Amino acid sequence: MSGKTVVRPYGDTTGDGMVQVSFTLPVPHDKRAEGAAIQLANKMGIDPAMLVHAKQMGDGFTFFVVYGRVNHLVDVSAVQVVERDFPLLSAREVNAVVKRRLRRKLSVVGACIGTDAHTVGIDAILNVKGIAGEKGLEYYRELKVTNLGAQVSVPELVEAARVERADAVLVSQVVTQRDAHLHNTREMSAAFREAMPAGRRPLLVVGGPRFDESMAAELGVDRIFGRGTTPGEVASFLVHALVTDKRARA
Repeated sequence: MSGKTVVRPYGDTTGDGMVQVSFTLPVPHDKRAEGAAIQLANKMGIDPAMLVHAKQMGDGFTFFVVYGRVNHLVDVSAVQVVERDFPLLSAREVNAVVKRRLRRKLSVVGACIGTDAHTVGIDAILNVKGIAGEKGLEYYRELKVTNLGAQVSVPELVEAARVERADAVLVSQVVTQRDAHLHNTREMSAAFREAMPAGRRPLLVVGGPRFDESMAAELGVDRIFGRGTTPGEVASFLVHALVTDKRARA
């Protein structure tokens, strides 16, 4: 960027504005379908647009990849993101802080709620095998982890949090059709507010690839984690929020 805050996409040469997009149209693959894909790309601001791939996807659907130039600029200085406001700790450091400051194990309950049966996200964070060589929260000696698995109803989650005396509830949502992840999260946060007084509610944390991390307050949760989140990040946040940030319960 060379100190500049305004940038444009890079494809073949710096600043050429070239982008590649993919999409599916509900039409069978023929010349008319390819023309429709180019028309859509033009309306998206891609001009000239080159159709580089088209493939029939079942009966009456075609997948397209289009390559071309856009004239849009991005002002990097105007981009708003949720910055990490806590230090990253090692597993040893997390254990030490919890043992010294909390003086008991930190209880974590995790699940996929609603009809979501995709446990890959919650398992990556909780299971000892973890992800990409980093062990999950079950590996942390001073954390007590309860993984409820998939398709857990909100009442079941609230009850499990009560039984386990959860300090934190972690929910993974991968299914996003019709904004199911947003509806489920709002339902969950409302249920915890109704079931438990403010001082006794666990920390509510949700994660998934389609969440906007800036929507935590709107959804009624304490933190949202997006794609690429590691177990270490989650553990560090829990320590920050529940222990070092004076939110721990006696």
